[in-house]
Amino acid sequence: MAGSGDLQLYRYPQSKSVDAVRWLHPLSAFDRFIATALYDTDDASSSVDIHSLNLNSDPENPNRSKPLLRPRCSWPSPSRISSLRTSEIPQKHVVAALSTFAGYVHFLFMDPIDVSVELELSTDEDQPLHNASVSIVDLQDGGHECLSVGEDGRVNLVSVGEGRLDTQLVHDNRGLVSYTAVKWGSQAEFATGGFGFGLQWWDQRKPGGLVSQLKGNWAQGNVTGIVHSIDIHPSRKHISVVGGSSGTVFAWDLRWQQQPILLSGVGVAGQSTFESEIWEIQYDIHAQSSSISSTSSTKILPVMFCSEDGILGVIEQGKPPIELLTEACAINSLDIDPQNPSDIICGLEWESIGILMRPKEAALVY
Repeated sequence: MAGSGDLQLYRYPQSKSVDAVRWLHPLSAFDRFIATALYDTDDASSSVDIHSLNLNSDPENPNRSKPLLRPRCSWPSPSRISSLRTSEIPQKHVVAALSTFAGYVHFLFMDPIDVSVELELSTDEDQPLHNASVSIVDLQDGGHECLSVGEDGRVNLVSVGEGRLDTQLVHDNRGLVSYTAVKWGSQAEFATGGFGFGLQWWDQRKPGGLVSQLKGNWAQGNVTGIVHSIDIHPSRKHISVVGGSSGTVFAWDLRWQQQPILLSGVGVAGQSTFESEIWEIQYDIHAQSSSISSTSSTKILPVMFCSEDGILGVIEQGKPPIELLTEACAINSLDIDPQNPSDIICGLEWESIGILMRPKEAALVY
């Protein structure tokens, strides 16, 4: 355990590489579960493992005991997992969607009683959904539809039917441009990103789907970066926040499409510059929960990021970044618990799961 002020960090060593971590939507009022994508370098096998988290592992000393992380079940993946997302089908199942480097997308449906994988659905084994690695998937709230993008330049929509998956090719640029990130903005809209810090906004209700683009010619001639992660706030779908190469974090407001707001990276005055890849970014709902109603619609809400150089931090527009955690290895993945936004899980490159807990009394103000 490591602590910094009121922050508490617990590390849980694993015997395999941790490729992705995600909170599962609660199966009951008293249980908390975590899904992890693990990769065994010794035999080149991959799996999704479900762990239960018991915050009071020692009832006699609840303030001094380390939370207990216990394996519950495991699902073997046919190839290495490239991304993992979770959601919930109301009153039915908890759902996990994952993509692989072999071009497939899989859905796992968790039994809410015994916390096991009750059903697994996969895209066509004879015909991969993508001709190359699937970069990332994003699962829509409600768990019925999933977007996948890949190195082959395809954007696919995967829908859950009765015991089957239905697929639709939304766009195919035949490999001329690879996609590396995707995020739902609404039931019909989503954003994609790729090389050169380029972004695209799609609306499935429009002919052709593509309605707006941000070309990566704004960063003072430096357009060699890659978009690794996109997040869109549910109440402000017009603003996307983006994490990418060379420590770059920026926001794209559809109301001023050609003037992205640079939050971190080369050229941001008065801030320390991160130089490594920003692997994942999420709106920090813990930091913003007390002030979102009074915040101007033009102000970028605080965002959390994790990076190749081992930093887990929060960036707020116009302020220096706050480093919550600094590790000696890369932090490859993060997820903020939507039910308990003070709690964060992260995947550490040195084969560990980290759980960071912040004060719950009030939302943080940075």
